[in-house]
Amino acid sequence: MSAALPKVLCLKKGTLLKQVFPLSRAATPRESRLCAAGDALVSCHRHYKSRPTHGIGRFKYLLPKEVPKKKKDKIQMKPINVGTEHEYGDVNIQMTSYDMCLVEHFAQYVHKLCNRLSIRVNESYAMPTKTNEVLFLEERGSKMQLDAVLTTHQRVVQISGLSSTFAPILLEVIQSSQPEGVHLLVKEHTEADFKSRLKSRPELEELLAQMN
Repeated sequence: MSAALPKVLCLKKGTLLKQVFPLSRAATPRESRLCAAGDALVSCHRHYKSRPTHGIGRFKYLLPKEVPKKKKDKIQMKPINVGTEHEYGDVNIQMTSYDMCLVEHFAQYVHKLCNRLSIRVNESYAMPTKTNEVLFLEERGSKMQLDAVLTTHQRVVQISGLSSTFAPILLEVIQSSQPEGVHLLVKEHTEADFKSRLKSRPELEELLAQMN
């Protein structure tokens, strides 16, 4: 009996060792991971700071390439169409009023009317507004006082190729629909009309006069 007991104990110890070894082997990777994480937390060494960003956050290469802006050329006057015996050349239909909405709608009406009647419209444009001050003199005073400020709005519809036989009919139709408070003027286009559209520079004109 005494000889059989140590064999049983040895067998029990062997089975216990076999159960302990796998447990210890399974525990070692966890410990290694924890140690590695602890080292990273303690060291706080960031490797990505020394590496280039390789264009992260850049978006300009995604946008289309901008075309360089061309400098605006000076406005040059087009050659004036003088006309023939049976046709008028360039004709300006000028509309002037103190009410901007009124003259604007009337200019649109004249433009559409010419398009319906197959009359060629070269251009339709607005002239610079003009301001007039109305002053009055008191009965027993010598100073002028401001009474009102009037702003004049002008629109121009330029047509060409109007036949001499159809011109009276067109003018009659336009005059019949002319609203109150709008002054109508029909005249041939000249070089002075083109220059009146441009902004005057008195200082530049004075310097040019001194040079000449």
